[in-house]
Formats: sequence, C-alpha cells, structure tokens
Amino acid sequence: MNSRLHLKKKIESQIKRIKQADKDRPNLLSQTIYIGTLGLVMVLLIVAGIYLGHWLDSGIPGYSMRWTLSLLFLGVLIGIANVYFLIKEL
Repeated sequence: MNSRLHLKKKIESQIKRIKQADKDRPNLLSQTIYIGTLGLVMVLLIVAGIYLGHWLDSGIPGYSMRWTLSLLFLGVLIGIANVYFLIKEL
C-alpha cells in the first residue's frame, strides 16, 4: 500500500515536471524574434559605420574611402562582439 502511494506521488511529480517543461519550451515566435534581434544588432552597427565613414570621407577633398572602410570593419568587429555576448548571455 505504501509503495503504491509512493509510486503515485512519483508519477504525479513527473507529470508536473513534463507539463512545466512543455510550457517553458521556447516557441517559434520567440526564437524568430531572438534571431531577428541578433541580425539587427549586427547590421545596425555595420550600416552606422558605413554612414559615418562616408560622411567623414565626404569632408576630405578628392576621392577617399579610408574612413568608410575603417569604420565598416570596426562595425563588423563590434557587431560580432555584440552577437557573441548576446548568445553567451543565453
């Protein structure tokens, strides 16, 4: 009798854990939002670097892409670092 009661409690506990795990599982929408955020963090820094570099280069007489390329690569590096830290936080 005691073993049946123990078995019943153990099964009920496992059922509760399974239901809770199913509820806590990320759904497709939350995963899509997370991946979109990662892409946005990466792309925004690259575009900002290109825009700022182009603006700085336009003030220099003659044809120059020094600032544009430098800030493009800086945006890529900082974007990669941001994505790494966002994934690591998970």
